[in-house]
Amino acid sequence: MSKKIFLLAVAALATAGLTYAQFPIMERVADKVIQKYQTSSCQQLWAEKAQGQGKPKPEMEQRAIQALKNDPQMRQAFFNKVAGPIVNKMFECGMVP
Repeated sequence: MSKKIFLLAVAALATAGLTYAQFPIMERVADKVIQKYQTSSCQQLWAEKAQGQGKPKPEMEQRAIQALKNDPQMRQAFFNKVAGPIVNKMFECGMVP
């Protein structure tokens, strides 16, 4: 039974690796997003959130968001990569209940 689980895990990791390899630019953007959350203090994140409310997003960010909207596979790969680190940091900072 454990051999089947191991083979499934290897297949899942290989598939995930292929998905990330398909989107090298997304991979770099995701790495930058993760780095931002890992290196920012809670105070910095709270201040940035307060400053950004009601303001339009920069053009480059808008293009990245549009690309994620247009490509469901890229969106899934991006969220799979960034979700854990971002949510963990937000939880530590009291931004997520």
